[in-house]
Amino acid sequence: MNATQSLHALGQSLWLDQITRDLLNNGTLARYIRDLSVTGLTSNPTIFDKAISDSHSYDDAIRNLALAGESGEALFFNLALEDLGQAADMFRPVHEATDGIDGWVSLEVSPLIANDTAATVGSAGQLHARMRRPNVLIKIPGTQAGISAIEQVIFAGIPVNVTLLFSSEQYVAAAEAYMRGLERRVAAGLDARVGSVASIFVSRWDVAVKDRVPAELRNRLGIAIAMQTYQAYRALLAGARWQKLAAAGARPQRVLWASTGTKDKAARDVLYVEALAAPDTVNTMPEQTLLAFADHGRVQGVLSETAGDGAAVLADFSRRGIDTAALAAQLQREGAEAFATSWRDLMSSIAAKSAQTVSRAAQQR
Repeated sequence: MNATQSLHALGQSLWLDQITRDLLNNGTLARYIRDLSVTGLTSNPTIFDKAISDSHSYDDAIRNLALAGESGEALFFNLALEDLGQAADMFRPVHEATDGIDGWVSLEVSPLIANDTAATVGSAGQLHARMRRPNVLIKIPGTQAGISAIEQVIFAGIPVNVTLLFSSEQYVAAAEAYMRGLERRVAAGLDARVGSVASIFVSRWDVAVKDRVPAELRNRLGIAIAMQTYQAYRALLAGARWQKLAAAGARPQRVLWASTGTKDKAARDVLYVEALAAPDTVNTMPEQTLLAFADHGRVQGVLSETAGDGAAVLADFSRRGIDTAALAAQLQREGAEAFATSWRDLMSSIAAKSAQTVSRAAQQR
C-alpha cells in the first residue's frame, strides 16, 4: 500500500487540484484514480489559465467555437464544461459507490462577480444546469457576498464548494450559510442531502509571513490555522443544530485542505499533506505534490480534534505581532484579486488564440 492509499484508508479523500485536456485524454487521470486513490478533482481560474495558455490541446476547440461565434466567457465555459464533464464521468463510479459523499469535480463561477450576490446565484444555477451531472460542485468564494449566495444556492439544491477560506472564523461563516440553506430546505419539505465542501487555503499563510518571523516559526502558521479550523469543524458536527439536520438526512460539509503544495523550497515537499491527515476531510493537491506524496510521503498520525500545539503556535505568532484575523481578511482579498487577474489573463489568451485560429482558417480557404 503506497502513501496515497494509506491516506485514503484513513478516511481522507485525495482530490487532484489540476485539470488539462491532456491529463484527461492520455490516461493520466485514469491512472491516478486507479493507482493513487484519487477520488475527485478541483479547478480554478489560475489552473485553467495555465492549461489553455501553455498548451495547444485546446486550439481546435477554440477555433471551432470562435468560428461558431463564441467568445470570451461563453467560449471558456464551453471548454471548461467539456473538460469537467469528462472528469465528472470518470469519477461517477466513486460518487455512486460512496452514495454521493465523494467523487466530485468543481467548477468556479467567474471571479469578477465575487462581490455580487445576485450574479453569483444566477451563474451557479446556470452552470449547474448546463453540467447535467450529479457530482459537480459549483465553487463560490467565501466573501461577504459569496456567503449570502451560498445559502440561496444550497436552498436551490445546488452542490457548492466554498473557496477562498483562510480561517476558522471564515469557515464557520460558510458552514452556517450551508446550514441555513439546508434548514430552509427541510422546512420546505425538500431533500436535505446537498453536497458541499469548505476549502481552507493553507500554504498562503506561510508565504505571507515568511519574512516577518524567525526560522523556527516558518511553515507553521498555515498548519496551526488548519488545526484550529478542524477543531471548529468537529465541534460544529457535534452540536445540536447539526445533529438535527443530520437526523433529517443532511450530509456534513467536509473541510477541504487547499493550497497544500509546499512553496518553501527549503521545506519538505509533502509538509502540508503529512501534517493535515484527518478522517472525513479532503486534501486537494497539485499533481507534483500528489506524485511526491505517493513516492515518499508518510501517514504519521491524525490531526487533533482538540486545542493543543496549534493554539500554542498561534499564540507565538500573536506575540510577534501577527494579527491572524486581519491577515485572513487580507489573504481572502488577495486571493480573490489573484483569481480575477488569472481570469482576465485567460480571457486575453482565449481572444488571442481565437483570432489566430480564425485567421488561419480564413487563409486556408
